[in-house]
Amino acid sequence: MLAHAEDLRSELRHLDQAAAARLTAALGADWRTAELSAVDRGLCAYAVKLTRTPAQMEERDLVELRALGLSDAGIHDAIQVIAYFNYINRVADAVHVDLEAEMAPYPR
Repeated sequence: MLAHAEDLRSELRHLDQAAAARLTAALGADWRTAELSAVDRGLCAYAVKLTRTPAQMEERDLVELRALGLSDAGIHDAIQVIAYFNYINRVADAVHVDLEAEMAPYPR
């Protein structure tokens, strides 16, 4: 999480450091309460659904992203990123990659 937070802060160059830190912290706590654009909020909701309940994905999910202004190419890119993170996290979980010091240990 900390590595991803640092990556996010580096992408928030348009914000001052304090604002970037607040947004990063808010996203880490709960993206639903963070101050996000409609597009970012829609992408987060899509990522959660694709991650947690992939069998429930419907055409309506794509229609909602298109209504937010995303192109099919943009949606495809988002799907690729979401799927990659799901894949690599499962690989890391399977081999018990060392967790960051701030993360809770794996359940026994």
